[in-house]
Amino acid sequence: MAASARACLVALALVAALILDGAAAEGNAGGRSLTLRQRRRQLLRQRQVRSHLKRLNKAPLATIQSPDGDIIDCVHISKQPALDHPFLKNHTIQMRPAYHPEGLYDESKVASQQNAQAITQMWHQNGRCPENTIPIRRTKEEDVLRASSVRRYGKKKGRSTANPMSVDPDMLNESGHQHAIAYVEGDKYYGAKATINVWQPKIEQANEFSLSQFWILGGSFGQDLNSIEAGWQVSPDLYGDNNTRLFTYWTSDAYQATGCYNLLCSGFIQTSNQIAMGASIFPISNYGGSQYDINILVWKDPKEGNWWLQFGNDYVLGYWPSFLFSYLADSASMIEWGGEVVNSEPDGSHTTTQMGSGHFPEEGFGKASYFRNIQVVDSTNNLKAPRGVGTFTEQSNCYDVQNGNNGDWGTYFYYGGPGKNSNCP
Repeated sequence: MAASARACLVALALVAALILDGAAAEGNAGGRSLTLRQRRRQLLRQRQVRSHLKRLNKAPLATIQSPDGDIIDCVHISKQPALDHPFLKNHTIQMRPAYHPEGLYDESKVASQQNAQAITQMWHQNGRCPENTIPIRRTKEEDVLRASSVRRYGKKKGRSTANPMSVDPDMLNESGHQHAIAYVEGDKYYGAKATINVWQPKIEQANEFSLSQFWILGGSFGQDLNSIEAGWQVSPDLYGDNNTRLFTYWTSDAYQATGCYNLLCSGFIQTSNQIAMGASIFPISNYGGSQYDINILVWKDPKEGNWWLQFGNDYVLGYWPSFLFSYLADSASMIEWGGEVVNSEPDGSHTTTQMGSGHFPEEGFGKASYFRNIQVVDSTNNLKAPRGVGTFTEQSNCYDVQNGNNGDWGTYFYYGGPGKNSNCP
């Protein structure tokens, strides 16, 4: 019996070996089947993705299906991803800022306020989240699989902040990121505000994006750069579509290991049940037609020291705790407003990915994209017009910027462009 059993085992082993050899041979010959090593790697990545999804997608108290295909989960405010941070385990959520910036509600431009309020998010058509919850755009498996790795999901790639002080032409397109911005530096800044009109720029490659935002920056442009960012973006790689979406970002080490978009890591603490980070916004401005604005304000609460975010005139969304940062724990040293695209140089020529409306600044209102009423928050917590505004773009024949000032729009600028054209090969 023992000999018979051994013979059976040997036969089974031979059959298994033949099956494995056959699978490997078929994989090598036709490329249709995975090798054992590839299969193991695939299974490991699937486990990592599922584990990551479990961390990001908290159990909802309600779920809303958005017309654009998004799923919005209404998660109890105390269960949000930010509170997974080891320094926030026993954090008491600050439900409202101790102070707003002085001058925020002094504006009497009723028409512009009504225009800003006209913008909403698509998921609102099918419901709202209840009190004591926050809306979170559900992350799907395919979202994470589009990233280069699970660890890099939800993070910007490469040098993503324009450095107007750089004079090295070899650095200009080093990371493929191009900008058209206005900026101020040389003082201590405690916040920034802007009214931005919203577009849906065309993206050539799925791994490219186009966004319009402002950056609140602390430190140098080295490895320890601190940045808080907010605006709108179109990013097929991140969201899986070409919708225009509200977004935020933060980093405390120049986009290396810390920070992320929206709520895709521990950091930003949301307090509002009205607006979902990363969700689509509409309506969108039309070339030669109606223009639609969003107002965004970020400021440092002088009492608690946290950096707060407000969308429109009514929605205080939440805050970045000051401990996340080194330089920004005190103040910012530069503010930038403007557009950014990724130019991956498909086929060796400049991308046709548009910035803003896809038209140059000189086309003006209704055709070019703009930032208006740009302001900074000073050390006395007052909103004021920025002084000494500079402009910067790496390739003005691809994307450009033109600034100005008047009574209605305060400090403003037009920016953007089509990318590849006869002057931008």
